[in-house]
Amino acid sequence: MAKLKLGPIEDEKPVKLTIELPAAVHRDLLAYAQAHAAETGLPSQLPPERLVAPMLEHFMSSDRGFVRTRRCR
Repeated sequence: MAKLKLGPIEDEKPVKLTIELPAAVHRDLLAYAQAHAAETGLPSQLPPERLVAPMLEHFMSSDRGFVRTRRCR
């Protein structure tokens, strides 16, 4: 199995957002949750909403343009 980019997920006090996802994205998120649980050794997969914030955080931290813009502020 390929190594996933998302590692263990910290438990933090969340801020609630309500979003709509296309059905295909939701199915992929469920599949990712299953793969994440298998790779990190979790006894059961996390609900998909727990994956969204770490995925967004990873995406933003790996976006060179965004990182560069934040450093210039």
